[in-house]
Parts: sequence; C-alpha cells; structure tokens
Amino acid sequence: METNTLAVDYERTEMGSIQIAPEVIEVIAGLATVEVPGVAGMSGGFAGGIAELLGRKNLSKGVKVEVGQREAAVDVSIIVEYGNRIPEIASDIQRNVKRSIEVMTGLTVVEVNVHIHDVHFKAGEKPEEEETLHRVK
Repeated sequence: METNTLAVDYERTEMGSIQIAPEVIEVIAGLATVEVPGVAGMSGGFAGGIAELLGRKNLSKGVKVEVGQREAAVDVSIIVEYGNRIPEIASDIQRNVKRSIEVMTGLTVVEVNVHIHDVHFKAGEKPEEEETLHRVK
C-alpha cells in the first residue's frame, strides 16, 4: 500500500473545500499507535534483517496510509516491549488508530493492519544466551 502524495478533496463547504494530506493521517496514526501501552516504538522496516526502532520524531515513518474521499486504510509497523501480549497490543492499536483518525478527520477507517517487526528488551530483561556446552574438552 502506498501513500497518496496529493491531498484529497475531503469535504466541500459553501466557503470552499477542506483537504487532508495523507501525511496528516500518518502522523495521527503514529501518535495513536505509540499511545498504546506495550509499544516500544515505530519500526521503519527491516534494514539488513534488523528492525529499525524509530523515536517519536519519526512517527509517520512506520505508517503507510491509503486515503480516499471518505475512507482510509492504515498499516502500522511496530516494535513491542518484551513481556506484553502481542494480540492485545495489536487490537488496542487497531481501536485507537481507528478512533483517532475518525474523530479528528471524519474519514471512515476501513482497516488498520498491525505489523510486528521486533521485540524490544529493557535493560536487564534481555534473556542471556545459554552457554554452549562442549561435548569434548
């Protein structure tokens, strides 16, 4: 799914039209995603096989949207914090993103796809690799 680069005429009023750029939807979706407990951050995708953890400055980089005149579809790529239930986090993200976009823009969100790219370990939580026992000394 690619982001539309042009703002779509969303609503016409007596005084003119209201346009919402897809980048606005991306930022709303990114903010709504990182508000969910258990989300370590947005993921910029896999760079060389490693998910890139993006800070709050790059919220829209982990989001792709497709925006029509009345509807929007959203994909968010995230990194979860270790120890959280992924299905619950994903469901909370879907609800929060849908609600935030619909309330702020009036668009109907037809789908929110959540892509989990990695697990983030807090300091001291990372499971240590077990020592390899050598069969021969």
